[in-house]
Amino acid sequence: MTSQRTRERLVQRLVEQGISNQQVLGVMRMIPRHLFLDEALAHRAYEDTALPIGYSQTLSQPYIVARMTEILLSVIKPKRVLEIGTGSGFQTAVLAQLVSRVYSVERIEPLLSKAQQRFRELGLRNITADLSDGHFGWPRHAPFDGIISCAAPQQIPPQLLAQLAPDGALVIPVGGDLQELCLVQRRGDSEEFVEQRIEPVKFVPLLGGVSR
Repeated sequence: MTSQRTRERLVQRLVEQGISNQQVLGVMRMIPRHLFLDEALAHRAYEDTALPIGYSQTLSQPYIVARMTEILLSVIKPKRVLEIGTGSGFQTAVLAQLVSRVYSVERIEPLLSKAQQRFRELGLRNITADLSDGHFGWPRHAPFDGIISCAAPQQIPPQLLAQLAPDGALVIPVGGDLQELCLVQRRGDSEEFVEQRIEPVKFVPLLGGVSR
């Protein structure tokens, strides 16, 4: 289940699917994905598939985690990244190996508590996580060089765009039954944003968004 050979097979599948960033592949090879699942599903941790983590949420498919991370790193060298939807904490842990500081928000308290415990066990001290509605980002720590959303809104929340640093980038799935992974880049320090649609995806919906 946790052998190096098993992890190597996963990384080889990612390469075959087009993931080429060696830093991303190295992190995917290193992080013990089985620790981010309940014991009953741990034997499936290195399959390239999404897996349930409770509360109608999923641990994203390894390809998607690698792809979103690779997209972000291809357009900017981020130091401070905001993640929307901590979930199991796997995407958070991947980012923590590649950037100086990760901020993550999660709306389901038991998932957040489990993820924070995993971060402590793995010695990941550059993650700050909080219980919050992802639609609103985390204004107190903005601006962010990059933002990655692990849940799909119907439309891109303007609050997230407002929290991008100059030349910052947002990687986010958008849509309902039909979703597309989008890259949105801020042009300098202007209020102009350039959107690029990458590929079809399927994520849990980004819930909430009610004004507080």
